[in-house]
Amino acid sequence: DELGLGSPETPLVTLQDIHLDDYPSKEEAGRIALVLFSSNSSLCGAFNVNVIKEFQQTMSVLAERGYTASDIDVYAIGRKIADAAVKAGLKLEADLSEMADKPVYEDASELASVLVDSYISGEVSQVVLIYSHFASAASQPVIRENYLPLALHDLDKADPIDYILEPDPLALARELLPMVLRLKMYTVLLDANAAEHAARTIAMQIASDNAQNLIAELTLAYNKGRQQEITAEILDLVGGTMA
Repeated sequence: DELGLGSPETPLVTLQDIHLDDYPSKEEAGRIALVLFSSNSSLCGAFNVNVIKEFQQTMSVLAERGYTASDIDVYAIGRKIADAAVKAGLKLEADLSEMADKPVYEDASELASVLVDSYISGEVSQVVLIYSHFASAASQPVIRENYLPLALHDLDKADPIDYILEPDPLALARELLPMVLRLKMYTVLLDANAAEHAARTIAMQIASDNAQNLIAELTLAYNKGRQQEITAEILDLVGGTMA
């Protein structure tokens, strides 16, 4: 169940099926790491609110399983979620807010390496990602998924195929799995960034539509008031002439 990726003696990733609703207890697993993605600024609708809500729900689940703030490592990508984590009493392992505005593969790769090293050394037993997924321009659902250990339940759906592998499967896994983990982190970073831009575009469009509606209402009210003033002046003139 373990694949050694750095050397034959060093297991890097344990392949096992861990569902997010089945967090191990503190006694079973020890520390856990949360990688949280948000934006650095407001004016993007409910984008940050939804991420913070999912983060709070996750903290509630972990608290039920015996975790405290000191048992959780937080990697915050985005000032909004960083502030929320600090308010929740968590100490940030790293504040990577600059990555939210400028997604760069090298930064994502470095973060992936840090997380993998923490997992290999046993500092953390599980790494969880919480981010907004760009489903469409009108939909950015919040996703919570395991980063480490690798979840394998999706592989059970496929029919087994007898592949011919060269070199052996273990050598291929040692070469490819680190790439997969680095690319996964970069993919999530891009996904969250795209979701932020989509949410911000929709929020600005709604704000523009509301502003146009308000302008139309105020213009109508102004014209009505102006017409009333003109009518009143005409009546005064007519009244003065008749007198």
